[in-house]
Amino acid sequence: MLRATLALLSLATMASAQWTNLWPAEAPGAKRPAPGTEQMADGGRISDIEVPQYQVYLPDKAKATGAAAVIFPGGGYGMLASNHEGHDYAKWLNERGIAGIVVKYRVTGNPALGYQFPVPFLDARRAIRTVRAKATEWGIDPEKVGVMGSSAGGHLASLCTTRFADTFQEEGSDEVDRQNCRPDFSILIYPVISMDPSISHGGSRKNLLGENPTTEVAEKYSTAKAVSKETPPVFLLT
Repeated sequence: MLRATLALLSLATMASAQWTNLWPAEAPGAKRPAPGTEQMADGGRISDIEVPQYQVYLPDKAKATGAAAVIFPGGGYGMLASNHEGHDYAKWLNERGIAGIVVKYRVTGNPALGYQFPVPFLDARRAIRTVRAKATEWGIDPEKVGVMGSSAGGHLASLCTTRFADTFQEEGSDEVDRQNCRPDFSILIYPVISMDPSISHGGSRKNLLGENPTTEVAEKYSTAKAVSKETPPVFLLT
């Protein structure tokens, strides 16, 4: 019994060690030093996220295509459904020779923190840049780095797809931040692509932009209206 318990603890330790911080020090916009309040519920639902992290899934070298997808789980910008909209996607991609990088980005589920825009977007952009900075180490082609997301995670992926040219004073100039954050392709699965209150997912809109965002702000982050000739190829599944 003791041996089995130790084995399970060892596996749990190995799994938790796979998460890596997106920033070596405190992330931009951090509300306070992390006190360890992050919660994990059934089905891999993560809430109260204070430290943005990523987890890398690499395909077998014999299958590897050099492509990678940065994955943003959904959850209404209030929590993250990290299993079925994160880790499961990464494993599916690996079977097809594509690397999957699951991102644990900050959301607004904890009212004491209130991580609204642009914080999730900053985390997402940093994740794309991290993959390009680590491309050689991970066997990835830096010109084959895309994004993938479902529901609110699909909105975050679509922000990366359409608003990659935006700039933020919170972003630094280290080796990672000097990388390009424009994705080379985008996979959007039942995404939230409008912040119009008449058609948007209310929880995602409120959690990301606040209770009563201005019409201008809602329009700006309605990504269906932000497509341009610079937008990379998109696979849309509704």
